[in-house]
Amino acid sequence: MISIRLMCATAGVSPSGYRRWRDHPPAVTQRHDTAALEVERVWRESGCTYGSKRVHAELVRQGVRVGCERTTRKIMADRGWSSVHPAPWRCTTQPDGTPPSPDLIGQDFTACSPGRKLVGDITQIDTWEGPIYLATVIDLFNREVVGYAMADHHRAELVCDAVKVARCKRLIRRRAIFHSDHGSEYTSKDFRKCLRRGRMRQSMGRVGTCYDNAAAESFFASLKKDCVYPTVFGTREQAYLIVADYIDNFYNSRRLHSTIGYQPPIEARQQHTRNTRQTSTGS
Repeated sequence: MISIRLMCATAGVSPSGYRRWRDHPPAVTQRHDTAALEVERVWRESGCTYGSKRVHAELVRQGVRVGCERTTRKIMADRGWSSVHPAPWRCTTQPDGTPPSPDLIGQDFTACSPGRKLVGDITQIDTWEGPIYLATVIDLFNREVVGYAMADHHRAELVCDAVKVARCKRLIRRRAIFHSDHGSEYTSKDFRKCLRRGRMRQSMGRVGTCYDNAAAESFFASLKKDCVYPTVFGTREQAYLIVADYIDNFYNSRRLHSTIGYQPPIEARQQHTRNTRQTSTGS
């Protein structure tokens, strides 16, 4: 008589997995398979970037019942579905000796309303034509990228352009704090003049400490694992179009953020605006 262990080894399954399959009633198996289809749908709609927590949160938002987050995690683990992990952080900031501005954030990456506390940074994206540089302005209230600019250089005008975009959208309030590292672009006279024109206050963290600008670093980690690392950019123009599409049509408008209760950033800002108007009308 052939043993179960030998048959399982021949079929490429574990004995415990066989017993679970054998002992599960058909109805339970069917529900599990249906849940797996929903999990796969959300995972693939995210560009295969969501982990189990975000997949489960999106299913809850859609009113789809698949059990608890642990069930979602098990479904994904059994099928080898996982998010892409970011590369380790490396310090690339090059200070230029200019006296820094004070740290007005103090690693408190929260804000009570939109447009009051912002962070920014620059990252390099490689293409076959050469690198392209992305500068961002991120609102700490909802982690929305309210302004960004890309160019084949990382001079001060690049970070100025990112701030100007956010100002043109009227998403920065007067006396807002802009926090960054000590990069020469941010300590330049041109950038400080740009902040003064926008009636913004400058803040800086310490050199070589990723925690002092963690919110900006977190966005770049998501951008690179979701968009940059899986893609080979032939030209700078291609990189610009794909990165802009990721920011505008996925990160800001669809990607769920754990720091704001698994909502997309734009939705969180719009909800805050509605709540503020209702409070004003009610009073």
